[in-house]
Amino acid sequence: MTLIGGIPSLAHYEQTSLFHLSINASIDLKEAHRKKQMNGFFSQELIDAIKKVLAEKKQVILFQNRRGYAPVMECFSCGHIPQCTNCDVTLTYHQYNQQLRCHYCGYHIAKPTACGACGSNALNVKGMGTQQIEEQVNELFPENQVARMDWDSTRGKRSFDNIIEAFTLGDVQILVGTQMLTKGLDFKNVALVGVLNADPLLNFPEFRAHERSFQMLSQVAGRSGRSKEQGSVLIQTFTPEHPVLLQVINNDYNTLFATQLNERRTYQYPPFYRLIRITLKAKDYHQVDQASQWLVNALNMSLQGSVLGPVDPPIARVRNLYHKQLLVKFVDDSSRNKVKAIVVSSLKSFEAIGAYRSIRVAVDVDPQ
Repeated sequence: MTLIGGIPSLAHYEQTSLFHLSINASIDLKEAHRKKQMNGFFSQELIDAIKKVLAEKKQVILFQNRRGYAPVMECFSCGHIPQCTNCDVTLTYHQYNQQLRCHYCGYHIAKPTACGACGSNALNVKGMGTQQIEEQVNELFPENQVARMDWDSTRGKRSFDNIIEAFTLGDVQILVGTQMLTKGLDFKNVALVGVLNADPLLNFPEFRAHERSFQMLSQVAGRSGRSKEQGSVLIQTFTPEHPVLLQVINNDYNTLFATQLNERRTYQYPPFYRLIRITLKAKDYHQVDQASQWLVNALNMSLQGSVLGPVDPPIARVRNLYHKQLLVKFVDDSSRNKVKAIVVSSLKSFEAIGAYRSIRVAVDVDPQ
């Protein structure tokens, strides 16, 4: 891992040995849909590749970094989507227990039989989770054993070990899973890894998204071809021309590194700038909104131009607490003590205000 000024320039990247790995290419989902070459979430190209590998008595790993059956359940009549009562997120449908569940606070309800807004029975699920992929794989390849590895399927005492053992022994031919599959697993007989949709990884609203996408896709690709025989990887995507996907396909870490470093220098992100993220949480939105603006103004009196926000995070309410975030940027360690002193002083002044004493404040230096 390269260091610049004592700070990791990029998150740790597992330099996967690709000696026996041939990443074929990405599969253009736009073209596959246009040519009607899709069967559920699977392109015909991926289906054919899986059939070929299974015919050779090899194994397949299918990666989708979203557990559950489907991200949302929608009413076709009015468009209503059930939401968590405690968090600003939609409820994820889990088929195995017929529940809609929040992955942040654990809130859950039984699968509705009618829309809670208009009463219509025209309910359907949208998007894909590992449970739905497992179901489709069983339909496409009924003669093969399929297993699923995600947080839901490994909660039992020995569930994780049992799945690994069954796949290692060859009792399971196709393994569907989330990022639990990406690290530390060595399967000698895996000849194909299929990524069902790489786009959510690439489009996550965070400045490290491209770096982490490269890391995760490279790691999951490394599950194939770990024996003397060559393996392959197929990545389904609506954006096959995306630079990061091309870098993954070509195992071009150096270009990724140079590109990310240039962008971070231009837009003032680590490793060239240090970050302090301050998060305020309260049950009353107007209170936390007013308090976050007070804190920004207080910090800006001494750190003019170095404070961003306040803003709502991607999920603005979790467990009935509204969140506001602000970000402090500073250049290097030479100003660290000064910035720290200003932040600590501002927070002490903040805590002394009676109206804000119920607000929770979390400070994260160099947030990951």
